[in-house]
Amino acid sequence: MPKYIPYNYDQHSMVVINYLEQLQTGTFEHAIHHLIENNLDLSIFFPNYKNDDGGRPAYDPAILLKIILFAYSKKITSSREIQWSCETNIIFKALSCDTVPHFTTIASFVSKHSSEIEALFEQILLICHEQGLLGNELFAIDGCKMPSNAAKEHSGTFKELDEKQHKLRRQIQYHLNEHQKLDKQESKDEERLKRTEQAIKTLDKAAKKIDRFLKMQSPRMGQGKRPKEVKSNITDNESGKMTTSKGTIQGYNGVAAVDKKHQIVVDAQAFGEGQEHHTLSPVLESIDAKFKRLGISDNIYSTGTIVTADTGFANEKNMKYMHENNINAYVPDNRFRSRDPKFANQKIKYGKRHQYKKQKNSLHGKNVIPASEFSFDPVNLICICPAGETISPRGVREDMYGNPKALFEGRLMQCRNCEIKYQCMKNPSSADHRKGSGRQVSFILDHKRKPNYTDWMKYRVDSDKGKLIYSHRMSVVEPVFGNIGTNKGLNRFSLRSKKKVQGQWQLFCMVHNIEKLVNYGRLAA
Repeated sequence: MPKYIPYNYDQHSMVVINYLEQLQTGTFEHAIHHLIENNLDLSIFFPNYKNDDGGRPAYDPAILLKIILFAYSKKITSSREIQWSCETNIIFKALSCDTVPHFTTIASFVSKHSSEIEALFEQILLICHEQGLLGNELFAIDGCKMPSNAAKEHSGTFKELDEKQHKLRRQIQYHLNEHQKLDKQESKDEERLKRTEQAIKTLDKAAKKIDRFLKMQSPRMGQGKRPKEVKSNITDNESGKMTTSKGTIQGYNGVAAVDKKHQIVVDAQAFGEGQEHHTLSPVLESIDAKFKRLGISDNIYSTGTIVTADTGFANEKNMKYMHENNINAYVPDNRFRSRDPKFANQKIKYGKRHQYKKQKNSLHGKNVIPASEFSFDPVNLICICPAGETISPRGVREDMYGNPKALFEGRLMQCRNCEIKYQCMKNPSSADHRKGSGRQVSFILDHKRKPNYTDWMKYRVDSDKGKLIYSHRMSVVEPVFGNIGTNKGLNRFSLRSKKKVQGQWQLFCMVHNIEKLVNYGRLAA
């Protein structure tokens, strides 16, 4: 029989550990320990503590910040899991000096110190600048839409929420009637009575929550020249309903501006709206103010720094803003590839994008009749549909590029009884409901308009220099989102309100920047 080294689980052992020796040079944990102990000014947290003369001692912000940053770098966002890691993981024990903060303390630190987190983000950015990691040659701006701690089912306009409240009241009345019937029966079904009572309590709680929201809040309005009411959310009214490649979500758009040299995030903000073109000027202004405050540059855009962003940020207002402020920007419109000869045969080679979705939206896979099949009189603003009916005008508005467009919409009674509605409407079933609408079309009124700021940007993007510069955008900003989303595991924001979500977004961007300091900086051994 072979011989083995004997072992016995039923024995005691004492292991001597030096916590500082666990933080090996060159690792991320050593970097955050060194930065927090030697480089960052944590006095910004002092005003939040009022226990100088009495009260229980608080956990040092340095300890909490170390374990949170390290946890985020390891895909750990749950405060309960961070607490458990401080009890079981030797690196967490080394960073926390064998203290175990309660999970409520950890969660409270992240949610209540958004302003301090923003200041720490700037301190890390200044260290990156001092160590030569910022090139200030090109900034790429993009957004990453993620769900937040709010359900999209609790969203709606004030009218929709009021209708939902009345529907809940009707359901409550139905269950009350059922409860009275069951209570009058000789042989009572106790289990069913309990379920009915619980359903009444749940529905009443939901109805009161909507009623309280409608009384305390005002309708949320969108942006633009003629702002319309957008959907509010009962749980987090600063979040927004957004359409992504993975469907519709209720969440925030984490926008980041990234420097080209080492992919350092120079600005990180969260916005509760799906449309990105409203976020460009706030980000550009934030970068300029931040660089002035840190002493990096008095006017970063006057040095020739290039700004790139994708088509989601393009509209006439943004183009005018960048032109008037002499910003060296390259932001293409959504048709810039169609003007590029290199993409002339793209549809033939790869087929049309979203072809399946277009067929799915029309009955029997037939294409919707295009607006070109409608007869349009631009002088008298009259539009006649393919069925020979005159459809109603809905006014003249400017599109996102400043082009005046005449809008028309078929009356519900017209489209409901139309013989070709299944070939004409994208959603013909909507015509059978009272809340539906008829076919909508629009026409550009003046093709001989004066040159605008969008034309100025088209010239820049379509030039050989512009194509070369814009080709760097994706390789600069997308790896940052890949690192934060895939390697760090951020797929949703766990907090509510714009300020708190922005703090969490900046924490993850801070983790990304510290990793760059570890890989390319000169942190002391």
